[in-house]
Amino acid sequence: MKFELFVATRYLRAKRRQAVIGVITGISILGVAAGVASLIIALAINNGFRQDLQDRLLGSTSHVNLLRIQSDGIKDWQPLMDRLSKEPHVVAAAPAIYEQVLISRGPRARGAVLKGMIPAAERKVSDLLKTVTLGSADALNEDRVAPDLPPGAGGSETRPHTDNANAEDQSPTALAGVEQRVAAMPPIILGKDMAAELGATVGSVVLVTSPQGELTPFGMVPKYNRFRVVGIFNSGFYDYDSSWAFTRLSDAQRLFGLGDLISVVEFKLDDIYQADQVAKQIEEAAGKGFMATSWMEQNKAIFRALRLERVVTFITIGLIVFVAALNILISLTMMVMEKTRDIAVLMSMGTRKSQVRRVFIAQGLLIGVIGTAMGLILGYALSWAGGHYHLLSLAPEVYSIDYVPFAPRAMDGILVALIAIGISFIATVYPSWSAARILPAEALRYE
Repeated sequence: MKFELFVATRYLRAKRRQAVIGVITGISILGVAAGVASLIIALAINNGFRQDLQDRLLGSTSHVNLLRIQSDGIKDWQPLMDRLSKEPHVVAAAPAIYEQVLISRGPRARGAVLKGMIPAAERKVSDLLKTVTLGSADALNEDRVAPDLPPGAGGSETRPHTDNANAEDQSPTALAGVEQRVAAMPPIILGKDMAAELGATVGSVVLVTSPQGELTPFGMVPKYNRFRVVGIFNSGFYDYDSSWAFTRLSDAQRLFGLGDLISVVEFKLDDIYQADQVAKQIEEAAGKGFMATSWMEQNKAIFRALRLERVVTFITIGLIVFVAALNILISLTMMVMEKTRDIAVLMSMGTRKSQVRRVFIAQGLLIGVIGTAMGLILGYALSWAGGHYHLLSLAPEVYSIDYVPFAPRAMDGILVALIAIGISFIATVYPSWSAARILPAEALRYE
């Protein structure tokens, strides 16, 4: 062991008459540990929210969307989609329709975004259909044919026996007719929270009303159609679970009177961080009148807020490490005052001033390193436990997720450790400089 480190470790083991210095040293170590652990946990939470939000968004939406500007929709979308699918970094493409609707069941109603899709294509660009927990998304397949019905059955407004309190009074023939009419209704998949609010489950019938009405002799009348609930999805993202619904592309086109039009072409990429560049390429390849947006652009405000929160968190919680550094400064200053005679003796025996400085620098760095190591162990342990066991729950209607996510990163630990040890080193500058200025003759004059 080097001379300076040996003396520094001996000075850290305070004797009984130096108990105050020992207590302050212990507080300094705990302060550094608390600051480092707090920073690791705070950064892990910030990273967790960012990563969880990004994963949910990318799992629920496409990487790039192509829209038509100043138009009711995209015509001849099939050849356009086939052509753009060959662009670099594009893995898959899918057509979709997004429209605002009102979904009601009895006296309960809820505003929603109805997405019309082709399931086989949708599965290639997003994972939303994989989150269907009740029922099945297979009912949305276009190749499923409804059973033969008696004339006029499809347009009847008779409710299924599951929603009719007097269903047991109906004859078997009537019940069979009701079930056939329900089976002929177009399928729809609801979000978990929306289904709970409407009181709907698999097999229920809901009324979907489009604000884009049709012109009749009596004026503009809203268009509506009855859908049967074939599935309920749970994406874990409250905004989707409470206000989104899926149906077949053809059924959405009939409801909104669009003909063979779509509102957006969705693309999935092999590199999500190339989304902005690929969006520009797709927009240029599509030609005039089209606009492409990426997931980065659509959620720019959210991720910018998370970056700002990360900086603010680092600064505010970093003040704990600063306070711990003040404790290191105080403890080393008191140590210099207490060890003045020992320092004078060492200097009179040939110890150089630079060695004296390094003794107290080593002492301060030991406090910083021990505290940092304890803080890293504690911070990563608590972050792992919080992420693994979901210790902190949240209100999903406020935060969109039901627990606090933790995602600790090794790079954050390295950065925090370097800053904590650096601050500890700065705190040793004055005490070590003060110790090196001691004059042996003056210090030992009255001994």
